Amino acid sequence: MHVEYAEKGLRILGFPCNQFGGQEPGTDAEIKEFAKGFDAKFDLFSKIDVNGDNAHPLWKWMKAQPKGKGMLGNNIKWNFTKFLINKEGQVVKRYGPTDDPNNIKKDLPKFL
Repeated sequence: MHVEYAEKGLRILGFPCNQFGGQEPGTDAEIKEFAKGFDAKFDLFSKIDVNGDNAHPLWKWMKAQPKGKGMLGNNIKWNFTKFLINKEGQVVKRYGPTDDPNNIKKDLPKFL
C-alpha cells in the first residue's frame, strides 16, 4: 500500500510497541532488520508505549480525537491498530488490528 500510494501523498509511520504479549522484544535495529524481511518501505520509528502513563504524546493525542476512539474506549487493544490522518492533521478513522488492509485502501482516495 505504501509503495502504491506514496507518490499520491500517503505516508505510513510504524511505531513498534512491546506492550502486547511481548511481540516487539528486540532493539530498534533488530526490529528494523526484521521488517526488512517483509519488504517494509515505510518509516519505522523507535519502540514506544501506546498505553498508560508513559504513552507517547502522539498516541495520546490520536486516541483522544473524536474519530480516534476505539469501540472499547481509547486504549489500544493490540499491535497493528491503525489511524488514518488527513492532510490537515485530523484523525479521520481508526482501524482495529485485524481490519483488512483493503478496507483502509478503499478509504484512501478521498484523503490523498
